[in-house]
Amino acid sequence: MEKLRVAINAQIKPDGPSGGIVTVLRSLAALTELEDGVEEYVFIGPYEDPEWMRPMLPPGQRIVRGPRFMSSDGWKIDSLEPFKRRLGPLRPLARGVRRFLAPQAQTMVAEVSFESDAVQQFAPVSSRSFFQNLGCDVIHFPFQSFEACDLPSVYNPHDLQHLHLGEFFTSTEISRRESLYPAACRAAHTVVVASQFVKRDVVERYGIESKKVQVIPWAPPPLPRLLPEDEESINRALQRKFDLARPFALYPAMTWEHKNHLRLLEAVAYLRDNEAVDLRVICTGFKTDFWPTIAKRLNELGLNEIVKFPGLVPSTELNALYRAAQFVFVPTLFEAASAPVFEAWQHGAPVACSKVTALPEQVADAALFFDPFAVKEIAFALARMSTDSTLREDLRRRGTLRLKDFSLERTAKAYRAVYRRAAGRELNEEDRRLLGGAGCRSAETRSRLSRDE
Repeated sequence: MEKLRVAINAQIKPDGPSGGIVTVLRSLAALTELEDGVEEYVFIGPYEDPEWMRPMLPPGQRIVRGPRFMSSDGWKIDSLEPFKRRLGPLRPLARGVRRFLAPQAQTMVAEVSFESDAVQQFAPVSSRSFFQNLGCDVIHFPFQSFEACDLPSVYNPHDLQHLHLGEFFTSTEISRRESLYPAACRAAHTVVVASQFVKRDVVERYGIESKKVQVIPWAPPPLPRLLPEDEESINRALQRKFDLARPFALYPAMTWEHKNHLRLLEAVAYLRDNEAVDLRVICTGFKTDFWPTIAKRLNELGLNEIVKFPGLVPSTELNALYRAAQFVFVPTLFEAASAPVFEAWQHGAPVACSKVTALPEQVADAALFFDPFAVKEIAFALARMSTDSTLREDLRRRGTLRLKDFSLERTAKAYRAVYRRAAGRELNEEDRRLLGGAGCRSAETRSRLSRDE
């Protein structure tokens, strides 16, 4: 059987504001471990650091350096933007100049050899797309960046949060997304989303045919294995840093506004002032531009001693915090799929989370749900999780059961089936079954099964 060569766009900064996408790419790395196919994969790394995925890939895996015209977070750079800023009222003229010059623009092309695992270099070639010259049969854009090309493409829009919570986005950003997302969904051979919730959004809001949108639930990558002495050393360091002997709740999330840190702070203050409960919370994650607003409210409420924001921590420290946490708390206002929920289950931590968007679909009955828009409901959920050990043990058990419904190998095989279909290759029986919706048991089925077990 002829080899199928698949390019995967991984042009992001792993230490920047793209935490969820890093998890997605870690999951896609499982494609390289499937042994029953004839596929070959090439990962496109950012120009500044193409090798960032190397530690999670097998020896010999092909990586190419992305072009300069893509930014480090994966968005295409407008080379005329500095001029447009200076032109001010003449920006419409700049747009016209850009349209005039675009057909003549030089793009950067990577000439890929499938006989070498070295990072390939590229040279400018006039009027040819970088992606079309990768020597591949299919291109996968696993996050919101997209480039139209002659290759069949697979596109992950992830979610349409900007249409639900528009107050968290500038009008410029909404316009940009509303230009990019529907166009990419229409141009792609297959649109892949992680939940039925997001599929309904894409179908209803963008008029995309239902059969074109494939639901493939994400599954968490395996946990790294630590030597006992290394784990003990990490625990000692964290004990000094966070006083882990005292119970605490963990919320790992970047400080985007929709992650709802402000209401979380209000809820912790409510418990302190009205219930005499000093609940400790550790909020890890990259500090975005919204962080100063959170820091200001943290100071105003006098919570600096019991709510900590250490920023982005190494994965080894985060894993140790999961293990030490009394429970994991996820008060987000919007989620297409929650990596912290998966990670909590992997570490045996009980979970409480928002009952919004795709979370009920992912979680089923393996979490304590609450309304993230109501401060008192958040507070009561925090109080119950911190005081009810029977509830925590039950949720721990349910989380372990629910985690079994997600398989990294099954997710990888489902994506492989999508690639095969996009390239017009013959599908086997397993491919057809996976694309037919057998990727994960439903929330309703999981709920019934967990009650019976």
